[in-house]
Amino acid sequence: MTDDGDRSAPGKGLINGLAVTFKTMTRRSTTQQYPDVEPDLPPRSRGVIALLEENCTVCMLCARECPDWCIYIDSHKEEVIVPGAARPRQRNVLDKFDIDFSLCMYCGICIEVCPFDALHWTPEFEYSETDVLNLLHDKNRLGDWMQTVPPPPAHDVLGEPSKEEATAARKAAGPGAATPAKTARPTASVRETPPPEGAP
Repeated sequence: MTDDGDRSAPGKGLINGLAVTFKTMTRRSTTQQYPDVEPDLPPRSRGVIALLEENCTVCMLCARECPDWCIYIDSHKEEVIVPGAARPRQRNVLDKFDIDFSLCMYCGICIEVCPFDALHWTPEFEYSETDVLNLLHDKNRLGDWMQTVPPPPAHDVLGEPSKEEATAARKAAGPGAATPAKTARPTASVRETPPPEGAP
């Protein structure tokens, strides 16, 4: 029976299914024989997360924003003597940075919220382990993944320059160079007086 209530010929569904099967059998298979043939992945694919330790300021944003709580960070404070300063300053020194990839759901929130670009996506995905405990990567192993991070895409030629590029251009031009004038915004709006009564 069809949806309209009409009675179809017996065995019609079987014939349609066999037709699809025979049509597929005549086509060439497109299966990639992994691991003998490496898959062609997009350049910005989400594989494993790499850590650039020099950029990490231990702000803890990535650990706080992680919905799975799979990032573990530990640090200590260190005094830095600045010449000419009244007292030494303190800075955080990273002691431990672990990501548990058995809990990670690869949402990318930690990479998006990092203000200093310390975390990066890499296209590497071959890091399976026989023991789930080995999926806890420390900062040394996360740092090793930085070698496989692809370069960032090129800037749009017609787009606005970044703050760093604009600052470098101003410094190169010198202190007497003219800066582009900013468009002044009106500070107060002029109130129109209503026309007198009886005016057209």
